[in-house]
Amino acid sequence: MAVQLKSFAPKQSLSLICLALSGFMAACGGDDVSDLTRFIQDVKARPKGAIEPLPEKKIVESFVFKPEGLRDPFRLSEKSMEDGSLDVSGVSGIRPDTERRKEELEAFSLDSLRMMGTLKDQRGLWGLIRAKDGTLHSVQVGNHMGQNYGKIIRILEDKIELMEIVPDKPGTWREQQATLALAE
Repeated sequence: MAVQLKSFAPKQSLSLICLALSGFMAACGGDDVSDLTRFIQDVKARPKGAIEPLPEKKIVESFVFKPEGLRDPFRLSEKSMEDGSLDVSGVSGIRPDTERRKEELEAFSLDSLRMMGTLKDQRGLWGLIRAKDGTLHSVQVGNHMGQNYGKIIRILEDKIELMEIVPDKPGTWREQQATLALAE
């Protein structure tokens, strides 16, 4: 049953709220707290547990680094600078062929290309790639695609495997394998 307090005067509505609250408080109270007293006595009667001691401190010997007489790891050694034995352009010799003409799919990042399927003819298995612009391209082993000089090394029914050449450290390159899976 809902009571609309708008019809009462402000003093009467405050009195009514106080009366209702005191009624609720009286219903919640009671002098029988024996179950609470019994629980407290049971907890106090339990045997006290032992606290584990703290672990022993391990003593660590201090170490003082003395760089006198050692070479700076961030500078080229004088020997390699003098005789030119250090080639910073690429220790592994891997580098992209910047002289070759780029293929059409090298204008797109690899994650924007989608493998749509394969075709097989007397020359082998071809991959069908849809570019971001919606154009469908056919590729075969040896073609390039992606912006990291990716060369197709194998075409399977469900994926195309590439070997990309990506920058590693300044002036050096490394190969990394990438896969373009068949789109769902």
